[in-house]
Amino acid sequence: MAPSRLLTRQSASAAAAAAARHSFAKHTPAACRAFASVSSQSSPVNAGANHKVVVVGGGSAGLTISHQLLRSGKFSQDDIAIVDPAEWHHYQPGWTLVGGGLKDKNDLKRPLQSLVDPKLKLYPDSLATFTPEDNTVTLGSGAKLTYDQLVVAPGIKVDLASIKGLPEAAANRDSNVSCIYTYDTVDKVFPTIQRLRAGQAIFTQPAGVVKCAGAPQKIMWLALDHWKRAGLYQPTARDSSSSSSPVQIAFATGLPVMFGVPKYSAALEALRVERGVEGLFGHDLVEVDGNTAVFARPDGKAPVRRPFDLLHVVPKMGAHAFVKNSALANEAGFVDVDDATLRHKTFANVWSAGDASSLPTSKTAAAITAQAPVLVRNMLQAMDGGEVQPAYDGYTSCPLLTEYGKVMLAEFKYGGVPQETFSRIGWDQATPRRAFYHLKKDFFPWVYYKSMVKGTWGGPKGWIN
Repeated sequence: MAPSRLLTRQSASAAAAAAARHSFAKHTPAACRAFASVSSQSSPVNAGANHKVVVVGGGSAGLTISHQLLRSGKFSQDDIAIVDPAEWHHYQPGWTLVGGGLKDKNDLKRPLQSLVDPKLKLYPDSLATFTPEDNTVTLGSGAKLTYDQLVVAPGIKVDLASIKGLPEAAANRDSNVSCIYTYDTVDKVFPTIQRLRAGQAIFTQPAGVVKCAGAPQKIMWLALDHWKRAGLYQPTARDSSSSSSPVQIAFATGLPVMFGVPKYSAALEALRVERGVEGLFGHDLVEVDGNTAVFARPDGKAPVRRPFDLLHVVPKMGAHAFVKNSALANEAGFVDVDDATLRHKTFANVWSAGDASSLPTSKTAAAITAQAPVLVRNMLQAMDGGEVQPAYDGYTSCPLLTEYGKVMLAEFKYGGVPQETFSRIGWDQATPRRAFYHLKKDFFPWVYYKSMVKGTWGGPKGWIN
């Protein structure tokens, strides 16, 4: 972050904090809860519907933040509420492993209720509207919750319908179109890879925001390795149109490069060339028409139609409507928070982390390990009338599977600047390694449910109190 920009953000944060202290003087947790208890008989909102903190979303960010707040020792029974209608919580980073035949999707899910500490109040309901001017949210049932602090972390929507013909093709178990990004479609991916014995395989990545920007090509690299081991692909640098390899592979991305961080993009581009994968850059999938993929092109160029024998699709993604259409959203539809403090730019008692936030970094579970402690610390300081600290530097991580048994561990912060944990022992993380593969396949799924969602895992910083 540029120094001038940081100073501007610090000044803005200081001004917001001053305004917040005036607001908090009127709506302190004690005052708000006492008022509710006195007037509960005449109020349409029960006393139990008033909370010190309401957390919207029981995903990676929501659970991690809720439990870190609880572990601070500053909250009592039901002071913190979580709103989420989901029955199951999924370890979504593992879905690439499912697509590669390495995991069963059912082993990566847990009942959401089982992950919520009994001292937290869980509302198994959807979120209808935010009314931040009144410190209120309305649930899908019509019930209203009031709060002193609000955390908005509902993730983002994976929109299969954003691509014409995709919902039907993905749902058809006999089609050769698949997607690792939803629970309902992820277990279709590996069977389609196994079935392909020859022909054109296309793997897509859309323009715009996606969860884990490396996942669209992770599944491609695993498929390539599978076909290579089966004798169906010749991984040599070549002109794909003249190759005798039974399977042909193309990576069609709406982006102009392989990856958004220059260091890792260069390494991945070298792999693409070495392994003979056709690069279709600036190709944004807009339609699945039978066995033909239709791509929009930039700058008004005519659409491109490409036949395929296998198509792996990453649909477009974006903010949920209840966030996008609220007063909390920026022009792109994400919760408009300060890049370094995670505090809302307009409403001083609103915070956001994870995929729903406007933070300009890759949307990954690893990012939440760095975001959550900053958000929690700043919220607690604000509740005590203190100043928030611009402490989040944009850290995120993407373990890029490049074949079975090897991973390129991309770690970086704002500006695409590498921030590598293992550089201290002399490892260049742009080099795929087996050790990183075991982190991705074995350690991360274990530590996620064992520690992260319980609020005790700090990513590269290790376990936290």
